[in-house]
Amino acid sequence: MPTLPRPAHGPGSRYTARAAVTRTRPSRHPDVATLARRLTGRDLWLARMLHEHRVLTTHQIARLAYTSLRSAQRRLRTLHQHAVVDSFRPLTASGSAPEHYTLGPAGAALLAAHAGLDLAILGWRPTHTGHIAYSPSLGHDLGVNELLTHLAAHTRDTPKAALALWLSERSCARRWGDIVRPDAYAHWYDGDPLLPFFLEYDTGSQPLARVEAKLVGYAAFTTATGSRPALLIHTRTQSRDQALRHRLAPAAHELDLRVATSSADFTTTDPWGPWWAPLQPGAHRTTLTALAAHWPSLTPASGLDPTDADTALTLPVPPLPPDPGGGQ
Repeated sequence: MPTLPRPAHGPGSRYTARAAVTRTRPSRHPDVATLARRLTGRDLWLARMLHEHRVLTTHQIARLAYTSLRSAQRRLRTLHQHAVVDSFRPLTASGSAPEHYTLGPAGAALLAAHAGLDLAILGWRPTHTGHIAYSPSLGHDLGVNELLTHLAAHTRDTPKAALALWLSERSCARRWGDIVRPDAYAHWYDGDPLLPFFLEYDTGSQPLARVEAKLVGYAAFTTATGSRPALLIHTRTQSRDQALRHRLAPAAHELDLRVATSSADFTTTDPWGPWWAPLQPGAHRTTLTALAAHWPSLTPASGLDPTDADTALTLPVPPLPPDPGGGQ
């Protein structure tokens, strides 16, 4: 199979994806009624998460929902056998990549049935996994999910902390796409106060001028809605971070935006930590919780309340399953 060009930067830069599923399963899978009796609440939550966030690795799923990597792998093999999930393993320049999971045909049918929708309306196609595996944005999407899964998993062992809301790029576009299109929107707190934030995950592939142009949209959002979330910009290296800060600081000040930046040099496994620097002269790096205290005027984005146009599949998915330590 011919390989595709690797992303220039980000988590996907180490490998080229292939769409071939390496594990066999029966050609026929159980119908929805039979399958529903075999699945736990955590399984249904995972199907919704894969529909919402498109692709999650074994390690990301284990981080969110299981007590060990081994238990996650065991259950995911079962779900793959029943076609609730599909998977692919990218080819790596060295070593091996973890299994990458997407929503499978039975999982899509189950979600459509739960929502009372036709499968076509759900948007799932037989080519779903292949499109994700070969997507040039795979590394970008994995990077976003890596940050947010670390934040969500941290709250399992930190009682006062919570990732209370996590919306994907697609959900953000559905709500605010005529003004802004962030890579994610989330609510974070560790005690008080709340930090509502848009996330821009910068892989370094866009010119600085294009990143700067996005600030106009975020300023327009504040003007149009009267709400003021923070804007967090995460990039790949400290040098790129410094270049962004130099380019964006004047515009952020002029537009009265609350912006903080960080890079993968700092936030690899603990993005809640003291790695975020407000976009102002002389600012020191601080935690997400301290950012909320630093900007007391922040307010959650408007447009989050359910409407008559929402279905069970357009409402936010809880970042953690209903019973992370439950049955297999």
